[in-house]
Amino acid sequence: MALQNPLLHKPTRAFPKSIAIIGAGTIGPDIGYYLKSAIDDLTLHFVDISQDALDRARRRFEDYAHKAVVRGRMSREQAERVCANLYTTLRYDDIAGVDWVLEAATEDVAVKHRILAQVETLVRPDATITSNTSSLPAATIFANLRHKARATVTHFFAPAWRNPIVEVIDWESADPLLAKDLSWFFCTTGKVPLVTADVACFMLDRIFDNWCNEAGLMLEQATAAQIDTVASEFVHAGPFFVLNMANGNPIIVETNTLQAKAEGAHYQPARIFGSVDRWKTVAPGERVDVDTTVAAAVRDRLIGILASQSFDILDRKIGAAADLELGCRLALGFRQGPLDLLRRIGEKEAARITARMHAERPGMPRSTRPTAQYQDFLRNLLVDEVSGVKIVTIRRPEAMNALHDELTDEILSVLRHYESDAATRGFVIVGYGPRAFCAGADIGRFPRMLGHADEATQYARDCSRLLTYLDRMEKPVVAALNGMALGGGLELALRCHAIVAMSTVSMQFPEVTLGIVPGIGAMVVPFRRWPAAADHFAGMLRQARRMDAASAHRLGVVDALAQDYPDLIARAIERVNALIGRPRANLDAPVALLPLPPATPVAANSQPLSREIIAIMDRAIVEAAATPSFDDALEVGYRAFGASACASAAREGIEAFLARRVADFTKTG
Repeated sequence: MALQNPLLHKPTRAFPKSIAIIGAGTIGPDIGYYLKSAIDDLTLHFVDISQDALDRARRRFEDYAHKAVVRGRMSREQAERVCANLYTTLRYDDIAGVDWVLEAATEDVAVKHRILAQVETLVRPDATITSNTSSLPAATIFANLRHKARATVTHFFAPAWRNPIVEVIDWESADPLLAKDLSWFFCTTGKVPLVTADVACFMLDRIFDNWCNEAGLMLEQATAAQIDTVASEFVHAGPFFVLNMANGNPIIVETNTLQAKAEGAHYQPARIFGSVDRWKTVAPGERVDVDTTVAAAVRDRLIGILASQSFDILDRKIGAAADLELGCRLALGFRQGPLDLLRRIGEKEAARITARMHAERPGMPRSTRPTAQYQDFLRNLLVDEVSGVKIVTIRRPEAMNALHDELTDEILSVLRHYESDAATRGFVIVGYGPRAFCAGADIGRFPRMLGHADEATQYARDCSRLLTYLDRMEKPVVAALNGMALGGGLELALRCHAIVAMSTVSMQFPEVTLGIVPGIGAMVVPFRRWPAAADHFAGMLRQARRMDAASAHRLGVVDALAQDYPDLIARAIERVNALIGRPRANLDAPVALLPLPPATPVAANSQPLSREIIAIMDRAIVEAAATPSFDDALEVGYRAFGASACASAAREGIEAFLARRVADFTKTG
């Protein structure tokens, strides 16, 4: 069975040291900037027929790097490395020795064929060849290659240096391991690869192009500004605003004509796209008045086309449901994926809208099974099996794998499902990608609880349902820290049976900098499981100090250190096997703590802190340590969280976080 987490795959191709990008227009330099920013010492070549285009590409690189330095996102040394080993050329001969050729020229099949024919005569037999296209199938692009197995489509989304999504096309003539190797590479370098089938427009452009085309077809009923106003319920920027920004009218004509030839006349582009250059519409956040009846008709069609395309994608196995949802949010800017949208409006309303869609747009795909069946998938987790151990990967890359209610319940469902499975030896929980295990918990619900102690206390209890389940589990669960573990993410790790970590990992409880206390066990569990590290945990809780992996290992908090992702997973599986059948330590006993020293209300990063919040935390730590029952000690933490929610520091801290500013606790106490 194929592995879902790309980083569990063992690549068969060496990590590229030199890459050539053919096409120095818009997307090519952006792809190149991503590659150079992500890979130290990469040699990058740009090839184009225009020296002016090559010069502009170099200037764009330098401009991007300069802005990154000015904004504090990159040091001058990093910027210099990004711009180094960058070569431009008009000659294909200059790229003969590269590891990977990425064609990013015009969306013209004949042009791509000429480029690729020339490339194939020059590059090494083991060099990878990919094409960036939003719509042309790999079978069409690579039809004339002699060695098709090393070639596929890698579809980037604008802006390619920042947009995390890349579609990787798995097609019949490619090496079966090529899509897996490329997915591993992209995930390693910070992208989110989505593997799709080789059909016209693949997965995400089927959504976007037909969304825009449907908007064009509705111009007989509403204006572009009105349609964008209605669409703002679903997307951050309406279809016509995006088309203006991307000069996208010709793209819709091209892509929908392609789909119409392949799949039927119902995909024909709206005629108006061939006669209009720009649309008179509204910017994101702006609205115009829309008649209620018109708005309802537009809304139904916008939802209807999303449903139609989503059902078709899943029925034909063009892409996976979770990938569709994630890609629509991250690549296309939808507020939620189409399946989540259908779930939100309810099955009855979804059935009404899809029936209307089919009446108004005959020929468009419709569901082939009850709509509820399309909702049966894990949205935030990837579950794999390695050597009898379930590897549970938290995949919320847009939020650094932060926890929320749905994700918590999905982890619980997987643990419950496989806990009684005799073939499952245990579990490993790991984060997606190279940066984060879990960056805490989403705080979107926090503002509603401010000033309500009972509600906040119950919220802490509710958030602990996964952690208290872990406390009772007999089959071992090991946390594999692939990146930072913050707040609730660190609390999740601390409740697992064991922890292994990459040597570069850091751990932190940042809650005190938000004017709250960590209420789901952090003021209890560390002191009972690792009493020798009590001083270190007190500093982490009271002053948001970080603990690095080496220190955590020395203190016994982390059981093993790993040097890379494969080593991390291997050590986690070893730990699972070592813990099978071994009882967990009994935490039903009070802990003798040394008196907490007076806390200086300043965080490790020099940010002033709230004395009131530190006092609430100190009382909870001391009371919980003296409480014989573990469950009762956890209750102390829940109530402390409720008390912190009523402090003026909490309101200031949460509001500052949501406004992306540093909290000022000097006036709150």
